[in-house]
Amino acid sequence: MPVNTVTAAIHITPVVIKTFFNHYGKKSSRTVQYVTAQEVEYKEHARDELIFDEAFHIVKAFIELSTKNSIESLQAFTNTHIPSPYWVAVAPVLIPFTTCNGAADLLIDWFGPDELARVVGGERWWQVRGLDGLEGEWVTEKAFLGESAEKQKANKQDNDSLIAQMDDLEPVMLYVHGGGYFFGSINTHRYQIIRYAKKLKGRAFAVNYRKAPQYPWPCPLHDVLAAYFYLTDPPPGSPHKPVSPSKIVIAGDSAGGSLCLSALIVLRDMGVPMPAGAVLISPWVDLTHSMPSVMTNTKTDIIPLHGFVYRPSTLWPVAPLADEAHPRVRETQTNPPPQPGHADILNPDPLRLPEQQESKKTATKQGVSISEVQTHRSHAERVARQKEMQAGAHQDESARSSEPMPNRRVRDVDVNAPADGDDGADVEDLDKWEPKPPKVLMEDPGSIPLELLSQIQQYATNEQLTHPLVSPILQGTLCNLPPLYIITGNDEALRDEVIRLAYRAAYPDKYPVRGGVLKESRRQQENVEKFTTPTKVHLQVFDDMPHVPTVFTFIESAKYAYRSIAQFILHVTSHSPEYVARNPFPEPHRPEFLAHTVQKPLRNQDDAVRGEGCCGCFPSRRRRVWPADAGNQTCVDHYTENERIAAREVEEEGTESPSGMVNRAVQIQTEDIPRILMIRERVDIRGRIRPMEPPKDIAALRMKPNEVGIIKETPVRRWHAGQEAVDREFEKSAHSILKRRQKIEERVEKMLRDAREEGLILPDRRKTFRATSAESRMSARTIPSSVRIDQSRRYGPLDLAGEHPPASAIAGRRDTLEALALIKKHIYHTAPATHLTVPKIKVKRTILAAFDPWNRASTKPSQSVSERQVTPGINALHGLSIWGSLVSYFMRKTSSAAVDAVDGAVARIDDLADAVVNSRTDRGGVATRSHDQERLY
Repeated sequence: MPVNTVTAAIHITPVVIKTFFNHYGKKSSRTVQYVTAQEVEYKEHARDELIFDEAFHIVKAFIELSTKNSIESLQAFTNTHIPSPYWVAVAPVLIPFTTCNGAADLLIDWFGPDELARVVGGERWWQVRGLDGLEGEWVTEKAFLGESAEKQKANKQDNDSLIAQMDDLEPVMLYVHGGGYFFGSINTHRYQIIRYAKKLKGRAFAVNYRKAPQYPWPCPLHDVLAAYFYLTDPPPGSPHKPVSPSKIVIAGDSAGGSLCLSALIVLRDMGVPMPAGAVLISPWVDLTHSMPSVMTNTKTDIIPLHGFVYRPSTLWPVAPLADEAHPRVRETQTNPPPQPGHADILNPDPLRLPEQQESKKTATKQGVSISEVQTHRSHAERVARQKEMQAGAHQDESARSSEPMPNRRVRDVDVNAPADGDDGADVEDLDKWEPKPPKVLMEDPGSIPLELLSQIQQYATNEQLTHPLVSPILQGTLCNLPPLYIITGNDEALRDEVIRLAYRAAYPDKYPVRGGVLKESRRQQENVEKFTTPTKVHLQVFDDMPHVPTVFTFIESAKYAYRSIAQFILHVTSHSPEYVARNPFPEPHRPEFLAHTVQKPLRNQDDAVRGEGCCGCFPSRRRRVWPADAGNQTCVDHYTENERIAAREVEEEGTESPSGMVNRAVQIQTEDIPRILMIRERVDIRGRIRPMEPPKDIAALRMKPNEVGIIKETPVRRWHAGQEAVDREFEKSAHSILKRRQKIEERVEKMLRDAREEGLILPDRRKTFRATSAESRMSARTIPSSVRIDQSRRYGPLDLAGEHPPASAIAGRRDTLEALALIKKHIYHTAPATHLTVPKIKVKRTILAAFDPWNRASTKPSQSVSERQVTPGINALHGLSIWGSLVSYFMRKTSSAAVDAVDGAVARIDDLADAVVNSRTDRGGVATRSHDQERLY
């Protein structure tokens, strides 16, 4: 059965009941013990709360349920459109091709022709999409637009006018959802995004990027960059005005957090203005799973034990069958030049080209595949042990030039020269090289390394996992980025890679990247020398929390996370970039009004108290900016107490504390607090912070650079065990899937033959387009307007000659229904600029295809659920909506006590503010405050 609300309810209901009884049967009474007056040891555990215990097991059970079904069903369930509450203003948009093309040009320039050909597989296939643009969504609260509750219920505004109304709302959060790169959508994260917009009293923009395995790397990265450009440089006719990068903060969770980081790196490298800051929530930055917590935290996280292995379908896995002749993992058959753990060979050595050419000729004569010839040849030589390979690789590297491999290849070897006895027509040159699977680093150096024959991640091929834009932990440098606010759960599997990422950004000299990354890329070498300013980082590790702590919005620590994220965004977007560079975080900084005294001196001590600054931001005490949820005194006390702890931590780390600066306001009119490289904290289940332990006590920081980003034996064997179990359970299904793929492929071929008979004409399929190319403009003039050809749509799935997209990419496939629909749409409905004609389908075929949603020609066929939202249909009840209702209910319950105290809290704030204004001054001429008054600042 597919993943849907009914199957989820059937699967999860017993889990809810079981958790309820286990919770009270096993719960132990834990108390809080005060160690000293300054430090507190907390013995509480997050799962002591029934609400969290139930929510944790519900999420975990749902993810486990999804692994027993196909990826397509999970994508459809999590990309089902869910209506928003009436009090939320939601405006969907479709980012046009013109913006997407500009983002593509930037990526093409970043990669360069050599890397595009050898690593990415070309520059066209990842620009192919089924929709006529990229889905996005503006989100804010209607109350911020000045609408009353009655008007909110009755008012149904035009989309464009609603977006125009939001133009004055600042800041803007660009949110990139998570989901392992292959599921999730703006619908799964809508309630979280609404909460951020509420905290910010601003607006959010969410992007529904294309997802793997249909649209693997770099498709999602391409879409995130397009969304950013849509904000900063909207195309003509857009309903919103350009948003200044200084008013944008890019944020994302899990896979979305990694996409945010990769987008920032591309913007930095290409000299494009970056946003004011970034919020990374449990970012998945190491797809090789090389960190210890991947193995140690499996029981306490929501991620499945064996990773994301799914029931076979026409889509995934690429190879649905595995047997002794075609295993998923095996001992290596070759002695490769690179060390184990590197792809064999992502950047192939030119000396191996003659061997490849000889293998092809032999295979042609014998009527067998090239791999069989290479396997027989490899058996004739002894396969070295891991330590022998490592020693040989080191010797080989020492004999080679230090110049990057791509340039050595081009100069030393004529890749177009034919082999002896060959006419050159079928030479396996470097452009057509198919990398072999990567090898696995073994625990026993005396063993023969394993190598992976099946793709283990949906997002990227095995050979691409070590690319710095796939696993950003392997970037040459993370310097010169805007301030980063990074969150991770202490009990999640990705904890160690998140911690190491934060330290790498703040302390690049202490935690460098492994040398192999720099040897493989000239850009990474240049970046290490070019970008040297450490990135300012605020790292918080949340006790007892699994992957993406903010999912559990009703937990006290998660509530604090939302408040803290909101304060960070308000801080970096409300000041100039120069000020943020000096004072990157809101906690250990001078009070808000003192930010303006550098430009305009205070007239007297009363101005220092009232907060009258240079730009009139705070003309009266009633305009002070309090922490998020300022109406709740508990929230104010909570946040300001954490501010004091953060300031003390900064002081203990050797940076001058901002404490006492208010009392020295007049004296420091031209001073800044010292630079802060990093704030590192742990957050308990009540949202109270404390300093992290020293780096020497953190496992992720004790790893050597050459251990990071290496595929290792233990995680591989664990994944293989799970995949083998799926293979055994669904062996019969796998055989039928292969037959189904073959039938679909025959349908596609027949459709292409029919299309040519009906008038389809294609030009040179190798033609490339750029946004401003004269060739593109010429095509726009010469093609009649009556022909349905979209000049801004550059390429279609029939324009990929000479390219090598990943095996799972929909653009290059012919054996899935989604691929069939994609091809038909590009032939008969919205043809790309490369097509010269749009054929007219015959009446007979129109009738036969009328009842097939994947094969329609009279109407646009349904596109892949990996990019298109699904309509819930007659029954609008959906599991995502139910989850949102439960979250809202739990939020009201857990917040009821605090809500009752709002009126008293506001009165107390006003009283203390009045006391500040009327207080006497000390001998230095600056107003004094009591302890309680000071806490409000």
